[in-house]
Amino acid sequence: MPRPSKGARLQYRTDRGVYIIRDGERRLSTGTSDRREAESALAAYIAQRDRPAGPRDPAQVTVADVLDIYGHEHAPTVRAPARIGYAIGALNPILGSLPVGSINGSVCRRYAATRNKAAGTTRKELGVLQAAVNYCYREGYLTAPVKVTLPDKPAPRDRWLTRDEVAALLRAARRSAKGRHLCRYILTALYSGSRSEVILNLRFMPHVGGGWVDTESGVLYRRAAGEVETKKRTPPVPVPPRLLAHMRRWERMGARHVVEVRGSRVASLKTAWRSVLLDSGIEHCTPHDLRRTACTWLMQAGCDKWAAAGFLGMSLDMLERVYGHHHPDHVRSAVEALSRRLGKAV
Repeated sequence: MPRPSKGARLQYRTDRGVYIIRDGERRLSTGTSDRREAESALAAYIAQRDRPAGPRDPAQVTVADVLDIYGHEHAPTVRAPARIGYAIGALNPILGSLPVGSINGSVCRRYAATRNKAAGTTRKELGVLQAAVNYCYREGYLTAPVKVTLPDKPAPRDRWLTRDEVAALLRAARRSAKGRHLCRYILTALYSGSRSEVILNLRFMPHVGGGWVDTESGVLYRRAAGEVETKKRTPPVPVPPRLLAHMRRWERMGARHVVEVRGSRVASLKTAWRSVLLDSGIEHCTPHDLRRTACTWLMQAGCDKWAAAGFLGMSLDMLERVYGHHHPDHVRSAVEALSRRLGKAV
């Protein structure tokens, strides 16, 4: 009687000085002597081995399977893969064991109730699940697509900062030992209207990981050369003179990144932002609200909408729908027409 298989496992080969993966008759080298790295290689091997090889009915594939495929194959190709990772981390514990074919409105509503987060957060997470299902269908892992029911889209957030609030935020950042780098982030976000991930990837020389600032010609390139443009547009733009003066000074000081701590790129603003926000006395403000502030200020200043949309990397439709009401010309023609009409009648 044959012995039962022990399954995939690690074995240290003293003659080679590395861990290998044993799985039945298969022997695969992990290429490392570090136990943690070897365990990661084993986990990746098991995930790849158990991944559906061909088109299968959605009832035979779990949510965890499609999220794993999407996370490994598609997430590395996007500008902010961590966001997909956060969503997968939230979805898997609740929905991971369910067959994809069982996903319906009731399951999605239960997920939202279990998560007990803002509707916008839940919508983004379930949107990642929908994108994963669609990807697996397009790539031939699933025989049919499945509709994921999303919560209603919340109203656009209309939070923007006043000049006094911006001044308070900058003062708090300058005083903070751990958040002083936020001064550069705040100025860059307000003057360029760029998204957080763009700003954090900016350097003072071309590189493959993101955009860069040409301080000689005064142009901010929001994405790396050859990087594919997405629906979140990142067009190159001229740097406003005041911001350019700051950036040239930062570069003369030896900075490599626009926003950095001790010469290293800043990966996340969360901890420093919370601390500086608390010290500033400002409530309910996120780093992305600085982009909203730039959009709002442009509209309040009466900037041409087409020019503003191009500068911000935003569609004209989005700009008008979310920020158009701040423009002094918003529905002005209707007000003038009604005034002329009433002027004749009264």
